[in-house]
Parts: sequence; structure tokens; C-alpha cells
Amino acid sequence: MFSYDKDEIKEQITKEEIYQLLYEWGGEPEYTTFGIISATICHNPRGVGSRKLYWYANSNLFRCYTGCEEPTFDIFDLVQKVSKIQYNKELDLNDAVRLLAAHFGLAGHVEIKEDFGELNAEMAYGEAKLKQINKEQETSEQKYIVLKEYDSSILDRLNYTLKLKPWLDEGIAQNAIEHNRIGYYLGGDQISIPHFDIEGRFIGLRGRAMCQAECDLYGKYKPLVINKQMYNHPLGLNLYNLNSSKDAIQKLSTAIVFESEKACLLFQSYFGIENDISVACCGSNLSQYQIDLLLKAGAHNIVLAFDRQFQEIGDAEHQHLKKNILKLADRNHLNINFSAIFDKNMITSYKASPIDEGKEKFLKLYKERIIL
Repeated sequence: MFSYDKDEIKEQITKEEIYQLLYEWGGEPEYTTFGIISATICHNPRGVGSRKLYWYANSNLFRCYTGCEEPTFDIFDLVQKVSKIQYNKELDLNDAVRLLAAHFGLAGHVEIKEDFGELNAEMAYGEAKLKQINKEQETSEQKYIVLKEYDSSILDRLNYTLKLKPWLDEGIAQNAIEHNRIGYYLGGDQISIPHFDIEGRFIGLRGRAMCQAECDLYGKYKPLVINKQMYNHPLGLNLYNLNSSKDAIQKLSTAIVFESEKACLLFQSYFGIENDISVACCGSNLSQYQIDLLLKAGAHNIVLAFDRQFQEIGDAEHQHLKKNILKLADRNHLNINFSAIFDKNMITSYKASPIDEGKEKFLKLYKERIIL
């Protein structure tokens, strides 16, 4: 059967995704210096109640300042509360964990049970699903989830005449900006980044804040909200730029996975759009579904090119990144060769993408990558 580590799932859910969930549930969230404020959907129906539900980024916990008997709780508790209030459906903790994992495309683990003689219904179902997945893996026929498609005419209303000087100064070529329909949304002072699925359908629109102070407080990227419409999508169920790079990936049987969209634009700028084999997972985790998408595109060699999210070799962040990368490779049973760019000599800056500081540094890091 399939199981999920609730602590791992909780750790992988980002501030942006917490905001997204609150928005979907009618909480009308707002970013704050400490996290997020929302309407009290924890004990009120959608559209009712005061704005007294707080989420604190430092603890990753919610605090309701009115109405809840147990005022402090985590995201899984909130899923259970919202499910009961808005959908009249009781969920236990395992249901809540599985629901969030499925919603954001986060991977679980396969548990091997020694006693198969007394399988209960859930275990029998899990074994059947495992056999089904194994069969799909053998034939390389992966299930494809069709995400919600938005009206792409909204893209025509964005500004494309403004030269995005900050990104041009960082080495991104104008033709890469135009190729990816990168624009500017005046209403939020944000660079607009449309997301498409592997078939080229418009499934999301993210904004990259221009103001550094806002980036520090609320994060660099978040879904754009235009005329009360949030253009969000489950990031774990898609790969940015795969619609554009899939042909080159198939030819070379290789894909490079960056964290951010900007890294893909830099790759195109350095090596040419026609030679682009890059995608972005939009986070520091690559879901099993995203791996399946790369396999579908013909990638049998996956290069993980995550940001240098550590200050010193051996520090807590370094250990976390190392563990995350090894876990990504270990959990996969498909015929895929994994390697990872790991800046062990720290030639790039803290939190920098391997490609942020020029073509030469990137090629050096790529050449020295670790085979997993």
C-alpha cells in the first residue's frame, strides 16, 4: 500500500501553496510580515466570519483567535475542518495527508508487508494499484492528468512593451523573454510568467515581485490574481517549460531540472531555444508525477540543478539538501539515470541557481555533477 510521512508532506508545502488553499476555500487570504491572515474558515462557512485566522511561517501552524476550541493547529487539521464545514465530509488524519499529497503531486512511499495472507480491503487496493503502476512502468505508458485550462486572452492584457531591465541585466535574452510570453502586470508590480502544460494549454499565471522588500517578506513568486481570478495550478503536477523543451529533451534523452522559471530562461539565453532541455519544478522537490512527465517526454537522464541552499558544507541546510536529492533518486524505480549539480566548492552565491552567475560557472558545475 502507499503511505505518506505527514511531516515530510507538511515540510514540502510552501507558503504560496498555503495561500492557494486558503484562497480556494474562500478565506480571502492576505500576506503579512509573519505569514498569512485569512477569514475563519476553520469554523465558519465560506464568506462568513471575521479575519482572525493566522498562519505563522516560523512555526508552520495556524492560530484561530476566535471560535475554535483548540485554537492552534496545522494544515492537516484545517483540511479536516474545511471538509466537514464546506463539504459535509468527515476526514481522518490519513485522509487529510493523502488529499494534500495528491493535490500538490507530492510522492508517497510503498510499504512492503510481510503477511499477505490477511490483506484488508485497503491493502488489497494498494497492492492492485502497485501492480497497475508497475505494468504502466514496464510499458512506459504513464497516466496523464489534465489540469484546468484558463482563458488565455488574459495574456493579451498584460504589458509586453516594458523592457524587463532587471532580468536583462542578469543575462536573460530578449528573445527568451518573448518566446515565453513573459510580461508585466502593473496591478501587482510583478513580472508575469504564464505556465503551460506539456500540450501547450494555458494552466496558470505566476507573478515575480519586482520589489526586493516584498520578495523578502512574502516570497518571490505567487499566483497572479486579476479581477478576483487567481490563476493558480498544482505546481507538483506540471513542469514549467516542458511544452517548449520536450522535443530537444526527446532528442538528447536528457532533461535538466531547475527550481525557478528564470533559470530556464537563462538556459535558453546561453545555449539557444532550439537546444533547450530545461524545465523548472518551481520548488525544491520533484514529484513522482513530474518524473513521469519527463519519462513521457523521453528523458532517461535527469540532471537535478537545485539552488545552493546551504552556507557551509555540513551545516543543517546542506544535510537537508543532500538528503532531499538522495531521496529523489532512491524512490524512483524507473529506468532513469539521475545526477545532481552540487556546488561543493561553493563557487556560486548562497541561494543561487547553478546557472544564475554565468554560462562558464554553470558548465563547470555541470561537468562536475554527481552521478546518483
